Amino acid sequence: MPWDRPLLFTPLYQNRVWGGRRLETLFGRRLPAGALPCGESWELSDRPEAQSLLREPVDGCTSLHDLWTRRRAEVFGAAVLDLPAPRYPLLMKILDACDDLSIQVHPPAEAAAELGGEPKTEMWFVAHADPGAKLYAGLKAGVGREEFERALAEGRVAELMHVLEPQPGDVLFLPSGRVHAIGAGLVIFEVQQNSDTTYRVFDWNRLGLDGRPRALHVRESLRSICFDDAEPAFAQPDADGLLVACEHFEVRQGAPVAGRSVGAAGEALVLAVTRGAATLGGTRLSAGDFALLPSAMVDAARQPEAMEPGTAWLEIRLTPPPASP
Repeated sequence: MPWDRPLLFTPLYQNRVWGGRRLETLFGRRLPAGALPCGESWELSDRPEAQSLLREPVDGCTSLHDLWTRRRAEVFGAAVLDLPAPRYPLLMKILDACDDLSIQVHPPAEAAAELGGEPKTEMWFVAHADPGAKLYAGLKAGVGREEFERALAEGRVAELMHVLEPQPGDVLFLPSGRVHAIGAGLVIFEVQQNSDTTYRVFDWNRLGLDGRPRALHVRESLRSICFDDAEPAFAQPDADGLLVACEHFEVRQGAPVAGRSVGAAGEALVLAVTRGAATLGGTRLSAGDFALLPSAMVDAARQPEAMEPGTAWLEIRLTPPPASP
């Protein structure tokens, strides 16, 4: 069958002023030549402007969009056949932050509709952390809008941010409306809604790749920030490895086990390999790979082989639409 192996896609590399080239050293990638820093690798993207292409065409499909629109049952399963989404609803990335990202927010659905943007809820898995690297997420307890606006005018917003010092393997959930920033020295696996709307509220007074200050979106940010969102903590896995479950996606931590199938029969999921390597369906998957396991993949092909010690991955699933009453 054409679906009895993991589906792999060609990464889409994005230049960012805060990026670097650690994807080469950490995951053996061959980044585009040149001096521009690579900040993001889009691993699964069904954006009109950035379409993930299959490394090998399957059953007449060449892209993630083809799979979603033409082979949804075989690839993504019966549970999402009625999902009212013209494009695959998630976007998955690896981020290489060699400098601080802007302090930013993604709009909740209500604000996005008003502002002409797209809502974005996301989660981060920390794949690499330099000593002392920081994540900024939510506000310090007691900070309200008035104090935030005053700090914004005085250029000291960072003082009001809740700061976490992550270690590799830490996971943080970021619902839309949570103000946040990734600090320098971190490599992050990101799972998010299929959205590219980001409102920058503060950018450390730096210049962009074109030598000009990057645009800020203060009005949009103030409309989008949840000022009751204070001091979030890292996610802790439950007994079944569940890290994050929301209305858009579910993420579990997992590892290959000899003789045990990955995912249930008829189920689609994405494996994001965080360390080590294993073979599934005759395909070798290594750290940094994002592989889509089709729902039509037979049980025998889902059983891992040739596993390196310590291999681990994230299991990423679409949340199906709620059942009709």
